[in-house]
Amino acid sequence: MSLHPVRLLVLLASLAIPRPCAGPEIGRIEGHLIDRTSKAPIVNAQVTVVGTSLVAITDTRGFYRIDNVPVGTYTLQGRFIGYKPKNSSGVRVTANQTTKVDFHLERSTTVLEQVVVDGAAIAPASRAYLDAKQSQNGVVSLGRARADSYAQEPWRHQGQPGNREQYDVIDENPFIAVAADPLSTFSIDVDRASYSNVRRFIVQDGQLPPRDAVRIEELVNYFPYSYAEPDGDAPLAVDAEVGAAPWKPQHRLVRIGLQARRLHLENLPPSNFVFLLDVSGSMMPENKLPLVKAAMRMLVNELRAKDHVAIVVYAGSAGLVLPSTAGDQKETILAAIDRLEAGGSTAGGAGIRRAYDEAVAHFIRGGNNRVILATDGDFNVGVSSDADMVQLIEERRKTGVFLTVLGVGEGNLQAAKMEKLADHGNGNYAYLDNILEARKVLVHELGGTLYTVAKDVKIQVEWNPARVRAYRLIGYENRMLRNEDFTDDKKDAGEVGSGHSVTALYEIVLAGTETDVKIRMPDSLRYQQRGATPSTAAGPELLFVKVRYKAPDGDQSRLISRPVLANAAGAPSVDFQFQTAVAEFGLLLRNSENRGKANLDHVIAVAREALGKDPEGYRAEFVKLAEAVRGIGIAGRDAPR
Repeated sequence: MSLHPVRLLVLLASLAIPRPCAGPEIGRIEGHLIDRTSKAPIVNAQVTVVGTSLVAITDTRGFYRIDNVPVGTYTLQGRFIGYKPKNSSGVRVTANQTTKVDFHLERSTTVLEQVVVDGAAIAPASRAYLDAKQSQNGVVSLGRARADSYAQEPWRHQGQPGNREQYDVIDENPFIAVAADPLSTFSIDVDRASYSNVRRFIVQDGQLPPRDAVRIEELVNYFPYSYAEPDGDAPLAVDAEVGAAPWKPQHRLVRIGLQARRLHLENLPPSNFVFLLDVSGSMMPENKLPLVKAAMRMLVNELRAKDHVAIVVYAGSAGLVLPSTAGDQKETILAAIDRLEAGGSTAGGAGIRRAYDEAVAHFIRGGNNRVILATDGDFNVGVSSDADMVQLIEERRKTGVFLTVLGVGEGNLQAAKMEKLADHGNGNYAYLDNILEARKVLVHELGGTLYTVAKDVKIQVEWNPARVRAYRLIGYENRMLRNEDFTDDKKDAGEVGSGHSVTALYEIVLAGTETDVKIRMPDSLRYQQRGATPSTAAGPELLFVKVRYKAPDGDQSRLISRPVLANAAGAPSVDFQFQTAVAEFGLLLRNSENRGKANLDHVIAVAREALGKDPEGYRAEFVKLAEAVRGIGIAGRDAPR
């Protein structure tokens, strides 16, 4: 049988066309995470495909979905703070099918109180306590043991094998007499790393954090607040509120908030990102480089075609893994991420130089040019001293490239060093303790974290001596400025990103109020009287707040100012109530000399009543965190430092 000539040509042509190769067989896993008792959905819970980098976070319905799962049999784990983790084994994934797996999690009141004792991992001061308290099954309340031992030994000297974590000592701001100095000046701080690091100690380690790891201003600033956005040309708006100080009833609290203008993602300028990744040997654990890779994958999914990303790695030396690549080339970027492996020593200085060179080579005028450094901070080869690293960063920031630092891991976390780098690099520092935090920093707060709308932002408060006797800024100890620095445009200060809010709390003693706190007052002068005589010239004003800022590419500062009245009436806002609870929590964790009548039960009660609109569940998580501290026991902090 012969074929018609035309049909023969069609057949030959079809044989000549290359057939596409079959892709990997994949399926999908989805389901819900539910509270076993209340049957309520659990928001922001984490579902992990054990042994892989596949992970999902539940939405407001408690629903999760994991796409592109290779065909096979897996174990899934569902977990959330305050609940016992639960595994589901033997989960079969078939090609082009959806496998449904639901988790019903059980609340845990002892998960942070009891752990199996491992004598080799306990500090000497703790071991005697454990030997005396160990139960027949080898399970004890380790949280209380570590809290008690901490009162005797600082964190850096507990003798824990291989532990090299370091935190700068915080000397809390004192109460200052308005007659001595009516001006308070500081640089804003948008870092929030302290909160997630504190959470890591409490949740993962079942112990209280070291005092100097607790920065109260970073705890307060971790949460979003509903401040009004700017309605004029300025990128920032000032918000203020006055209320009671719950830990010191005779004192008052003043809240000063800044709200940055929110830019929608589609309106954000094009980005030139350079990921600078530490792939040294210390980054091997799952909560280090593997976590960074998972975080990067989430950020890559948010990139647009007009964005570009490059990847520089450093270990024994620095190298370019991925040249600047358009954001819509996601497969190419993800493939480069997947190839990353840890090993070797750490040449941080060389990596920083290489990353900045790459960012400058592809600089986008009017765009967002930024190096994103991810590390545990363990720089031990080449330029390694804090002073040398800071000098290097200060030199490179002149290029107009901003810096974001992502800290990970435990045991050798160099938090103080990483915060210094971010501060001097016109950027911000975040600590990623889990994939939830990575999603918060790099997805939910993408604009606030990575897109600067105002730089060198400074606040100066002038107190009315007729109304205020003394004041104390809560936190910001490493951000204090001289009063004359406020108008000095050469003085570096903090940066604020799109949609970001910044909060500062002052504890004040009103004029005529008796107090038992020590107020700093200099000795009398021979030739002049210190301070102005209180007058009523300012009328009902309690204070006058001024803010200076520069445009991201500007050199000259601009001024915003407004008075705050003393007799503002009305009940405190939900945001203010929640902020006081977080501040009170920080005072307790620090065992602050200024903690007054601070009480953990009060923290929990106030925070629970002030949940407000909490779509991502951050405030609800804080309540669980405070409850976990109650389970650990905070008695070890009763003695002053």
